[in-house]
Amino acid sequence: MTADWQWDETLFEGTATYYRQGRLPYAPGLVTALAEALHLDGRGRLLDVGCGPGTLALELAEHFAEVVGVDPDAGMIAEAERRTTELESTGRSRWVRARAEQLPDDLGAFTVTVFGQSFHWMDRPLVATVMRTLLRPGGALVHLSDLKSEPRPTEGLPHPPVPQSAIADLVRSRLGPIRRAGQGFLPHGTPGNEAAVLTAAGFTGPQRLVVPGGHPLTRTTDEVVAGVLSLSSSAPHLFGPHLAAFETDLRRLLHDTSPTGLFAERLPSTEVFLWRR
Repeated sequence: MTADWQWDETLFEGTATYYRQGRLPYAPGLVTALAEALHLDGRGRLLDVGCGPGTLALELAEHFAEVVGVDPDAGMIAEAERRTTELESTGRSRWVRARAEQLPDDLGAFTVTVFGQSFHWMDRPLVATVMRTLLRPGGALVHLSDLKSEPRPTEGLPHPPVPQSAIADLVRSRLGPIRRAGQGFLPHGTPGNEAAVLTAAGFTGPQRLVVPGGHPLTRTTDEVVAGVLSLSSSAPHLFGPHLAAFETDLRRLLHDTSPTGLFAERLPSTEVFLWRR
């Protein structure tokens, strides 16, 4: 990760129940784009590393014979298991509570490993090396995230935009000016330059895909609040006994911005990098 921050188990504590309601979806067409680029035929095995509540793994499950999701947060694994029960009865998906740096020895080999906005929380050189050993020859490592560089204009939206700057100011007023992460702080943010890490681990590539977003999404006050509380930087436990007061202030801010309780924002495009073993 970074020299001035160490991972701890509280990083996403309490956020899992907010994910499904609060997090923006990936761009439509992502699953189809991955299926085509990776020539998925329903017979391989997928490892979703840092799977969270299983969002991405469950979307991809129909294209694999088996899907394994791993995440160190107990709440995330519980939410993934609950969601699996709702969606399927085939036993195609299973969930393992583990850090990527400490995976069980019996996971087997995979045709695809995927990191959905999770790789930056890990010991990346170590995890990249482990992934290369778990992938079958010709297998692929998929790294994906929102396309950070694209503009997301607010003009023409059907409702007021989510007041992101004001929300960030409110979080800072409660938690301090430096970004929180678990029990520590991230004064310089999370690391980048995944390409250098994966190249050093022996992967070739990458092939880059951009799955377009851009269309407006309507968001309710409850969804915006859930989105804030799903973030590591504003996880519920960070507010301690002041969580209820923070949520009251957040809802007041949102009401002042949009008395109807409706907001809009443009869905980000999804940027995908495919690396080959």
